[in-house]
Amino acid sequence: MRLSYVLPIKWDAGQDIDELTGYLESISAHVELLIIDGSAAANFKRHHEAWAHFGKHIPPAASFTFINGKVNGVMTGFRTAQHDKVVIADDDIRYTVAQLEHMTQLLDEAHLIVPQNYFAPNPWHAQWDTARTLLNRALHHDYPGTLALQRDFINALGGYDGDVLFENLELMRTIQAGGGKVLYKPDMFVERLPPTAKHFWSQRVRQAYDDYAQPTKLVIFFLLMPALIAAGFVSALLPLLLLGSSIGIAEVGRRRHGGAKHFPLTASFYAPCWILERGICTWLALFAKLLNGGVRYNGKILSVAANPIWKLRSKINARQLANSVSI
Repeated sequence: MRLSYVLPIKWDAGQDIDELTGYLESISAHVELLIIDGSAAANFKRHHEAWAHFGKHIPPAASFTFINGKVNGVMTGFRTAQHDKVVIADDDIRYTVAQLEHMTQLLDEAHLIVPQNYFAPNPWHAQWDTARTLLNRALHHDYPGTLALQRDFINALGGYDGDVLFENLELMRTIQAGGGKVLYKPDMFVERLPPTAKHFWSQRVRQAYDDYAQPTKLVIFFLLMPALIAAGFVSALLPLLLLGSSIGIAEVGRRRHGGAKHFPLTASFYAPCWILERGICTWLALFAKLLNGGVRYNGKILSVAANPIWKLRSKINARQLANSVSI
């Protein structure tokens, strides 16, 4: 199929590559496989020996120097890809060949396709994080670890900002700001491997900081803990009732668009846990912003979660105006 698959990756030494190698080899006969690897030299060499015979395995281009290294890999992939239709996927995403074919077809209709991830298998911490997914599905839409897009469209806009934490949202907003058509596919379920419990816990504050890109959501979670404490003074049961209502909302999200086939029922019951976690971590994210100017990501501080659409639209318009004047 005329589709380029871009995998930005940066792994530490000692990680088991066998399962990922098997997956990449299984799709390499069907797509142009581009593995943009920012790993240290010794690990890069090990990866090259495993992957270079069925995919293009290269480092990020030195010309891209964004703080968020994943964007350096993605932009290198855009520059290298032979095809306009591109799938970007984190290293834990597992497409079927049929889903990649479907993505190729959908990209005839839109500039950006947003599918739905689900964890398989489902340990307890994956179900905890799935509760966030279910609430997103009930109230708006989820943010997956993979997107498909028309490469030439985003390149014509000048790419997207990589000095942000929530890089997928930044890419989505850039395409929207440029007038692109976004197609959400909450009924297209793409498998995702769960993180380790250790990695799950390490992401809590960082993910809460993402909400700085969504002010309404941020305010809600800032007010959550004070509201629960105030409710407790009215009645000891009231906070429990308020938190318990999130189970019903999550269950709505689980059942929407055929989600019950992919999300376990027990994940809905983790919704109160996730809401409490986010309420606490929102304040921890504020302390990180006040003390450090942002949150640490791969050894660097990122202060901006993602830029608002109005700012991106203004930047795109200014760039296009400058280009037209120079012509």
